[in-house]
Amino acid sequence: MLQELIFGKLTLDAIPWDVPIVMGVGVVVALGALGVLGYITYARKWGYLWTDWITTIDHKKLGIMYMILAGVMLLRGFSDAVMMRAQQAIAAGSNMGYLPPEHYDQIFSAHGVIMIFFVAMPFMFGLMNMVIPLQIGARDVAYPYLNNFSFWMTFVGAMLINISLFVGKFAATGWLAYPPLSETYFSPGVGVDYYVWGLQIAGVGTLLAGVNFIATIMKMRCPGMTLMKMPIFVWSVLCAMILVALSFPILTVTLALLELDRMMGMHFFTQFAGGNMMMYINLIWAWGHPEVYILVLPAFGIFSEVAATFSHKKLFGYTTMVWAIAIITVLSFIVWVHHFFTMGSGGNVNSFFGIATMIIAIPTGVKVFNWLFTMYKGRINFATPMLWVTAFFTTFAIGGMTGVLMAIPPVDFQTHNSLFLIAHFHNVIIGGVLFGYFAGLIYWWPKAFGFTLDEKSGKWAFGFWVTGFYVAFMPLYVLGLNGAMRRLSHYDNLTWQPYFIVAAIGSALIFVGVCFQIWQIFISIKNRAALRDKTGDPWNGRTLEWTMSSPAPDYNFAFTPTVKDIDQFWLDKENAKEIGPIHPDKLEYNDIHMPKNTSVGFWIAMFSGLFGFAMVWHMWIPAAVGFIGMIGSVIVRTFDKDTDYYIKADVVKKTELAHFKEAIS
Repeated sequence: MLQELIFGKLTLDAIPWDVPIVMGVGVVVALGALGVLGYITYARKWGYLWTDWITTIDHKKLGIMYMILAGVMLLRGFSDAVMMRAQQAIAAGSNMGYLPPEHYDQIFSAHGVIMIFFVAMPFMFGLMNMVIPLQIGARDVAYPYLNNFSFWMTFVGAMLINISLFVGKFAATGWLAYPPLSETYFSPGVGVDYYVWGLQIAGVGTLLAGVNFIATIMKMRCPGMTLMKMPIFVWSVLCAMILVALSFPILTVTLALLELDRMMGMHFFTQFAGGNMMMYINLIWAWGHPEVYILVLPAFGIFSEVAATFSHKKLFGYTTMVWAIAIITVLSFIVWVHHFFTMGSGGNVNSFFGIATMIIAIPTGVKVFNWLFTMYKGRINFATPMLWVTAFFTTFAIGGMTGVLMAIPPVDFQTHNSLFLIAHFHNVIIGGVLFGYFAGLIYWWPKAFGFTLDEKSGKWAFGFWVTGFYVAFMPLYVLGLNGAMRRLSHYDNLTWQPYFIVAAIGSALIFVGVCFQIWQIFISIKNRAALRDKTGDPWNGRTLEWTMSSPAPDYNFAFTPTVKDIDQFWLDKENAKEIGPIHPDKLEYNDIHMPKNTSVGFWIAMFSGLFGFAMVWHMWIPAAVGFIGMIGSVIVRTFDKDTDYYIKADVVKKTELAHFKEAIS
């Protein structure tokens, strides 16, 4: 009895000893983890990691950790994509390929979950953390402690998904886990439970981060920065976070109802017992389609920033851009049914949502024309951030046009759940979201680290990525129109195989692009001093604020800036060219009030991870420990009186003086 309370359904049989691929990956991961832990121990870096990173509430450091998480999970999710493409390239006719069907089903499910929840979302929050407080003139986000907690909840959710690779199995239901397939009768194992608890834990972090950024933007803008003087990236983030606050509770409730069906025998979605599985599909897409715009709106803001900077012009049509973002935010909630036109909603309902889908393309088109007119007659510098913007125009345009095409219900009846849909979705998410985040990462990298990334390797990465993208996904349009459905692990129509082989070659080209991105970061870190000091800057006239991480101190701003224009920072730089930057000795400094680092967010997240893992396996004693640990950590935090400190004025002055000398050297 005690053993069951502690270990629940977990036994040694949960480890897939008989699957060589999984065990091989497990050995590699274990050796890599031991190597990293051994190095940290040998170098005596545990104290540094704990005080400077794990417990940090500095938005810049949390942004960097979000980016690291997104990068690692990108490699994990992309490996799934490579395995799927390799399987489909060879699994034709009598050749069944190298992946068993049940393993293949887990791979495509994990690929979608990881790429959306644990690559795109952390990537977005990483860029937001690094940039938003700086753009609005704030010293940090509104709730720094909550920011730390949100990151660690996202991290724990990602780790729970990854554990399913080695202990038990992941869901074999697709990335949205439709019932009845996700119900206990068809999925009796723990895969769906991993899915539910991983997303529930990460979803809490995402929801609280969204609320945090709404409060930050609405309440912490510097004096003079009215809403219509905010940078366009800030506008795009504000609207995306409003969508987070409104849509993620829907996801939380939907997954909770599904877990109640599975764990307690309820029947919210079990059709045979009075439930309604269409309710699940409506709820999941009432969250799911706003989620698309949660991801893409910040990318639109990045395109606006990059296009203006590298065209050496102001953004064309600022007001229309803001209104376009706001209209998209509203319309994103009335298009969700276009994801299931084929499920019997009726002609009137399908017509309404088809027209709404076409209408939402209009403000998106307005934004594209704004970017094109920004570039028109500009002195365009095709540095790597700008190259990603130009790639976006064509890839996203194709995705948008195919999306409007599928917004016509009779067309959707032909293409629904086919590879045509997969190609469209990846055109939007990779071409619109991932390319935008790559542009933002390279563009703002010097603001976080103090040096630009290597241009040569960056352009090689761009070339392989974009070429590989078209080679990988254009054949899927043809396959989809010829009847190839999504999630195929094997097919008998041999005329499809050449297209699948071409798609696999495309994924290999993308892999080369990913390798160049890793090399770009590695070589840039290795040569950062030379990159910073060399002449012939690839960014064509880099000014002082790009030569170092900015602002370098923990407190961001010694003095709160005042804004009188949309492009106030640009005006200040032009003024500094005439009169020179103000020397720190000529300014009067005050003490700066700052919050202290905290470990509470980390511990709540760790106990949440224990609770989630225990609930997956019905380990009731560990679940109780995790739950009590979460509540206890919150209570401990409420009694913590020593949560802030002051940076003395003389320390601020010395820091600003060092910062000034480094900037002008």
